[in-house]
Amino acid sequence: MKTRDRILQTSLQLFNECGEPRITTNHIADELDISPGNLYYHFRNKDEIISLLFQRFERQMETALQVPERRVPDMEDMWLYLHLVFENIWEYRFLYRDLDNILGRNKKLRIHFRRILERKINTAAAICKGLAEAGIMDATPEEIAALAQNIAVVATYWLNFQSIRASAAQSGESGKLALGVYQVLSLVAPFLKGEARQLVQQLSREYLA
Repeated sequence: MKTRDRILQTSLQLFNECGEPRITTNHIADELDISPGNLYYHFRNKDEIISLLFQRFERQMETALQVPERRVPDMEDMWLYLHLVFENIWEYRFLYRDLDNILGRNKKLRIHFRRILERKINTAAAICKGLAEAGIMDATPEEIAALAQNIAVVATYWLNFQSIRASAAQSGESGKLALGVYQVLSLVAPFLKGEARQLVQQLSREYLA
């Protein structure tokens, strides 16, 4: 692996484990057993590392937020959407755990994150609209709009909520991810009908197992 990629990988690991504010470029260099000068050859400062990590996160999130184009979305699309979104959030969780600080320092990242947030809302709304058109969901356009925003709110702030509320013994890494997906599914379930609602109930039991 090239040194530049090793720096990015190690930075992501340290940011996720310790929190981005607690990690300096010296910590990253020490972890990699390279000199600070070697690190600065590839990156001018820590904010440049964060920007590159954000670009990777943004590309992955764009892929996760794709909506089926040639067919009506179904419940599997909703499940896949939630799973991929929460998976990406967990992989780059340092961004979400210190969101206000990171976005407050970088106007460009704030603009790009706002776009991701709008995509989360639009994708959730598009899937719900497809479910309503297929007769799987019973919801008005106004209810779908509110539901899509609630889904985005829970997905965006779930890790912070969970880290404050739950102790480490209550939920491991996969548990936090599963509980987040379950929480969003519980928002969707009351609007579903028939087999779709039963499927959500089954998926919910699996996430809580």
